Amino acid sequence: MNAPRPIGYWLKLVDRLIDEQFASTLEEHGVVRRQWQLLNVLSREPSTVEQLDAAVAPFLSADDGESSAEHLTELIESAWVDATVTGYELTERGRGAFERLEAVVATQRTAIAAGVSPEQYEQTVTVLERMARNLGWSD
Repeated sequence: MNAPRPIGYWLKLVDRLIDEQFASTLEEHGVVRRQWQLLNVLSREPSTVEQLDAAVAPFLSADDGESSAEHLTELIESAWVDATVTGYELTERGRGAFERLEAVVATQRTAIAAGVSPEQYEQTVTVLERMARNLGWSD
């Protein structure tokens, strides 16, 4: 009888598949996943690069010294984000782009969770958060 695969296997596999799906989906719309995440944060409120880094920290490669700043450059060049004295904020054009992307991402998230009840999804997220906290993560 085959032993079930450990949680680490499933976490890495699901993470990789989500990254691949999002990369493919978002690439069709001219953004990468980190840019989408920054747009998502900025859709709620203007933020400094430090606040943006904190909001997307789990997705930034610490080994490469990756920060939000490098992903903001293209968003600024696309006129989706403005740099202000207090930080960064979405432009009207950026808000429209975000709303279009939000619909695409919602469709992707629905597909990922197909066959999973809302209760199962919530329980999975709760369990993963508990495991992260057990391993020393805090927000």
